[in-house]
Amino acid sequence: MTLALGTRLGPYEILAPLGAGGMGEVYRARDTRLDRSVAVKVLPSHLTSDTDLRARFEREAKAVSSLNHPHICTLHDVGRHEGTDYLVMELVEGEALADRLKKGALPLDQTLRIAIEIADALDKAHRQGVIHRDLKPGNVMLTKVGSKLMDFGLAKLSLAAEGVGTISALPTASAPLTGRGAILGTVPYMAPEQLEGKEADARSDLWAFGCLLYEMATGRRAFEGKSQASLISAIMDKEPPPISQLQPLTPPSLERLVKAAWPRTPTTASRSRTT
Repeated sequence: MTLALGTRLGPYEILAPLGAGGMGEVYRARDTRLDRSVAVKVLPSHLTSDTDLRARFEREAKAVSSLNHPHICTLHDVGRHEGTDYLVMELVEGEALADRLKKGALPLDQTLRIAIEIADALDKAHRQGVIHRDLKPGNVMLTKVGSKLMDFGLAKLSLAAEGVGTISALPTASAPLTGRGAILGTVPYMAPEQLEGKEADARSDLWAFGCLLYEMATGRRAFEGKSQASLISAIMDKEPPPISQLQPLTPPSLERLVKAAWPRTPTTASRSRTT
């Protein structure tokens, strides 16, 4: 669905497109009640046509909206207008980390600052029982006042936070939303258990955080492959080149931190990790 400029979704007036993908279309919009600029994500209809899924989505969106943190993009509202479901988020101005990385590695001081900010944001989310599940450079914005962790579109609640016997994904992914074996995320940053369709938890976010930190420090992805199959094989079984091999002046402590995010057992799929 492509919305025409001037379209109204409840009190939100569409002003300009910002981006589109498998998880929906994002627009700059104006909140006519508060006279402020916001970002509106319109969700694909096939993801919200099920009444139970939509109710679950709204419940989990409320949990994400409670994440009040300077380095997490705020979710303001969730709504439905004439059959169209949408999210209303803080409008973040800046450059995506993914775009910055196209220019190469970041300076060490900037890498460490962003890492501290994102780690603090993840800690806040995890303490409230919310798992991001799609941490990657495209979901981190660099702004004048620091980095922002974006798009909890694949986020899920832990059992403790939701208080029920099942866990579901916020329905903005093109893959199946629930059920054993569903793969949600972006492959180069996914933990082995996610690739196997197993339950993701806070440790899965830490794996992706290690990938993010490695890429900021070196300018290249931690796990690479010429095909998706070889990429998955690399994630499951291989160790990336040491950061110091690519950046000789890397502090040993940074190397240890990244490796701590990727603990492995002889069988990666059954690895045991601690937070």
